[in-house]
Amino acid sequence: MLGAQTKSLNMNAFSKEHELENSYKNVIVPFWDSQMSFGSFQGVADVKIAYSFVKHSKPVGSIVISTGRIESMLKYKEVVFDLYQAGYSVFIHDHRGQGLSGRMLGNKHLGYVTDFSDYVADFKTFIDKVVTQHSEYQPNLLCHSMGGAIGAMTIMRYPNLFKKVAFSAPMFGILPVLPRWLSRTLLSLHNVFFPEPAFFWGQKNYESKPFDRNELTHSQIRYQIFRNEYHDQPDIQLGGVTGSWLKAAIVAMDDIENEASDFPIPSLVIQAGGDTVVDNKRQARVANKLANCRFMIIKKAKHELMEEQDIFRDRAMNAILDFYK
Repeated sequence: MLGAQTKSLNMNAFSKEHELENSYKNVIVPFWDSQMSFGSFQGVADVKIAYSFVKHSKPVGSIVISTGRIESMLKYKEVVFDLYQAGYSVFIHDHRGQGLSGRMLGNKHLGYVTDFSDYVADFKTFIDKVVTQHSEYQPNLLCHSMGGAIGAMTIMRYPNLFKKVAFSAPMFGILPVLPRWLSRTLLSLHNVFFPEPAFFWGQKNYESKPFDRNELTHSQIRYQIFRNEYHDQPDIQLGGVTGSWLKAAIVAMDDIENEASDFPIPSLVIQAGGDTVVDNKRQARVANKLANCRFMIIKKAKHELMEEQDIFRDRAMNAILDFYK
């Protein structure tokens, strides 16, 4: 059921762009270094899965974050800090093949997964081994981009893990949109030319794009912080997708849409109106099929809603926390 989120929300106190140059270095990073707990476990096929969490002394609840493609928990320091300030214990892990987790191929820049079910299995282990051991609440789930596809699949397979789920610019479809026959033909040809995992045509190793060429955010300070983290920690860098990843993603997105009408828990889908990364038309179509879904569009916002300018980010963060209440 697709509904509009039109009511005004109570504004929470989030970190602000004009303060970030100072507060990120002097408040957020020290919080991360001193308050977060870090660890790892063995995921599917013994791939190391890295995670971190912070337990609030007087929690109002727990939030688990499922990150997007190429992302690492290190990119979420500000988000985790803000959620903690709102009273939540926060849990986050790096998906296999990216961030601080293990890579499955010799070239660490290759975006690869055998099947999205591996992401789901790792996620379930994270919940069982870490989240349930350190949370007195049934957690809420917060997903971004590819993490939305992984989160949706996890909920469909394990409907009792989470209380509610908020999707930020979820990857229910990918741009550019190609006719189904053409995308499948290109993938088939790619597999013929490259029987071993290789970059899909046009993809390459990690590249740090200048701000004026980025498609992710209008916020120059948040974009620079994100790039600085990846410069300072080169092990978390990741390049483009392989044909194997793209094939697995197409299967996953089709499965999500086909099963959306049976989605078992309340959901919030926030669409970035200016998104050029995911397919907003398909995203809205899937949201319309989700049972008990609240749908919200933030006009002109780019893909990274939680890394956007305050005018966009505050609306997204407030909508998420209001939904969890």
